[in-house]
Amino acid sequence: MKYIFFSAILLTLSFGDIFSMNSYEADFRQVVTNDKGNILEYSGHIKVMKPQYALWEYLQPSTKLIYINKNMATIVEPDLEQVIVKKLHNSIDFFKILKNAKKIDKNTYIAEFQSVQYTIKMIDSDLKSIEYKDQLDNTILINFSEQTVNKKMSTKEFKPCIPTEYDLIRG
Repeated sequence: MKYIFFSAILLTLSFGDIFSMNSYEADFRQVVTNDKGNILEYSGHIKVMKPQYALWEYLQPSTKLIYINKNMATIVEPDLEQVIVKKLHNSIDFFKILKNAKKIDKNTYIAEFQSVQYTIKMIDSDLKSIEYKDQLDNTILINFSEQTVNKKMSTKEFKPCIPTEYDLIRG
């Protein structure tokens, strides 16, 4: 669950227009490989807007919505009919990560933030993937497709809709 939070905070934008980009939307495929080689795959859709709003809509293998609003995360799990609300203690500034990334070759950038190294792949001005190792030594690879940059978004899109019959867990 921790790598899902971290990924949810992380994701945003491409290098080409980093200073003018205000929003990013894409489909994603996330592959988590543990130190024994076991693989978990997730897929879905992401929306991100400056300054620190994100909505990760996980569609496979099960539905889960993760809303990030600055330093708060709300996880809506329809299959479990529950909502988890957590304060994020280490807020991650992905714009800062991108801004400080160093170009390694034509399509590869390396960035370091909070002792984690990120490998960022670009093709033309499109963000193709981000890869990193989490604190549990899992390798996280997130691939992006069907991207839209600077689409007009509202903060309302990042406000969770919590069904009244769901259990609410505050963590």
